[in-house]
Amino acid sequence: MSDYAFHPEALADLHQIWDYIAADNVDAADRVIEEILSTLHTLASSPHIGHHRPELTAQPLRFAIVRDYLIAYAPDENPVWVVAVIHGRRNPRIMAAIMRDRNEATK
Repeated sequence: MSDYAFHPEALADLHQIWDYIAADNVDAADRVIEEILSTLHTLASSPHIGHHRPELTAQPLRFAIVRDYLIAYAPDENPVWVVAVIHGRRNPRIMAAIMRDRNEATK
């Protein structure tokens, strides 16, 4: 059993990240996904090490950064619930909307 689980759209985020990077370099895409998954294992064992982003969501989510990607996750869920893995340079309003939409979809 995994120590973290993905919102269906967060899993789609990972596939999109891999596809985008792999268009130029498959090995680099594999490395980025491996780093994200490694970070998720760390977060699962110490879920509160991530930081809050109150400008993105009022929900009790935490955030971690891997390269240019922002991982949004619910640290108090068991297993840790990964809500999104998105590029950190996206417009904050778009990121906030993603968090809101995905949270409402799981209620």
